[in-house]
Amino acid sequence: MTHPAPLWRRPPVLGWALYDWANSAFALSVMTSFVPVLMAGFWNDGAPSSVGTFRLGMANGISSLLVALATPLIGALADRSGRRKAWLLWITALGCAMTGALYFLAAGMWLAAALLYVGASAAFAASNSLYDSLLVDVALPGEYDRVSAYGYGLGYLGSALLFTLNVAMVARPAAFGLASADDAIRLAFLMVALWWLLFSLPLAAWVRDDPAREGGPGALVAGFRQLAATAARLLQQPALRRFLLAYWLYIDAVYTIIKMAVDYGLAIGLSRQALIQAILLTNFVAFPAALAFGGIAAVIGTRAGIYLGLAVYLAATAAAGFLSTEPQFYALAVAIGMVQGGVQSLSRSFFARLVPADQSAEYFGFYNMLGKFAAIIGPMLTGVVSLVTGSQRLGIVSLLLLFIAGIVLLMRVPAETRAAAG
Repeated sequence: MTHPAPLWRRPPVLGWALYDWANSAFALSVMTSFVPVLMAGFWNDGAPSSVGTFRLGMANGISSLLVALATPLIGALADRSGRRKAWLLWITALGCAMTGALYFLAAGMWLAAALLYVGASAAFAASNSLYDSLLVDVALPGEYDRVSAYGYGLGYLGSALLFTLNVAMVARPAAFGLASADDAIRLAFLMVALWWLLFSLPLAAWVRDDPAREGGPGALVAGFRQLAATAARLLQQPALRRFLLAYWLYIDAVYTIIKMAVDYGLAIGLSRQALIQAILLTNFVAFPAALAFGGIAAVIGTRAGIYLGLAVYLAATAAAGFLSTEPQFYALAVAIGMVQGGVQSLSRSFFARLVPADQSAEYFGFYNMLGKFAAIIGPMLTGVVSLVTGSQRLGIVSLLLLFIAGIVLLMRVPAETRAAAG
C-alpha cells in the first residue's frame, strides 16, 4: 500500500495551507488590532470616544452583513462553475488592494477608513469561505481533519510572526526609520497587504479546481433552491433549530469581543501598546488551548465543554465592565484565549452529532452560512449602547444579553442524537 507523502512535501496541500498563513495576518493585525487603534486616534476627526465606538461597531456589523448576503451568491456561482480558485484569487486581490490603501489615508479620514475597512473585511471573509471549499480538492477523504489542522496551525504561526514585527515597529518606530507609532501602524497595513498577496501565490500555482459542473444563471438559482430546501428541513428539527439559534447568539458575542476589545481598552484609558501586546498574548494562548478543549470535552462531554467556555466568557464580559488597569486586561486576554478556540471547535462538533450522517455536507453549508451572519448584532449593540449612554463600559457589558440568551437556548437543545434524514 502506498502512503501519501508528508503534508509539507505535497504542493497542493502546502499551497492551500499557506493561504491561511497569508490571510490570517489580516485578521490579527488589521481587524483585531490596528484599525480600532487608528479609528480611536489618528483617523478620528475629534468626535467623542463613544462616537468612535459606534462607528467601529457599525463598520464591523455592516461588513458581516455584506458577507452573509453575498457569500451564498459567490459560493453558488464559483462552486457550480468549477472556478472557485479564480474567484478566490480575484477577491484576494481586491482585499489586498483595500488593505494597502489604508496606508495612504491622512489624519481625520475616518469615513474613508471605515469604507475601506468594510470592503477589506468583507473580502477577507468571502475569501475564507472559498478557501475552505478547496479542502476537498487538496486532501484525501480520510485526512480532512489533519490537513485542516495543518492550515489552522500555519495561520496562527504566520499571523503571529508578522504581528510580532508590527508590534516591535509600533513600540520603537525610530529604530525602523519611522517618525511615529501611527506611521508604524499605517506601514503595517501595507505589509499585511503584501504578505497576504505574496503567500497566496503558492495556492495560485499548486491548487487545482474540480471540473465545472454547472455554470451560468442556473447555478445561482440551484444554489438558492438548495439553501431553501435545507432551511425547510432544519425548521422541522427542534434540536437543530434551537442549537443554531443558540449558536448564532453566543458566537455573535464571541466575534464582537474579538473585533471590539482594543477599542474598548482605549476608551477606558489603557495604553495602545499594552492592548496590542495583550492581543498577541491571546493569539499565542488560543491555539494550544483549543487543542486542550478537545481533551476536556472527552472527559466532561461536548455540551458541558461549551458551557464551560461560555461561563468564562460571561465572567470576562462582566469583569470588563469594571476593568481599569493593564494587568487586569492581560488577565482577561489570557482567559479569553483559553476558551476562544474551544467554544468554536466544540460548537462545530456538537452540531456534527445532530445532523444526519448522509447529509452532513449540506447541513454544514448552512451552518457556515449562519456563522457569517455573526458579528452583526453584537458590534451594532455595543456601538448603539455606547452612543446612547455615553459609556463604553455599558456597551461591552450589553453583550451579556447575547451570551445569556445563547446559553438558555442551548440548555433547551435535546440530547445529541442525530436528526432523521429528510
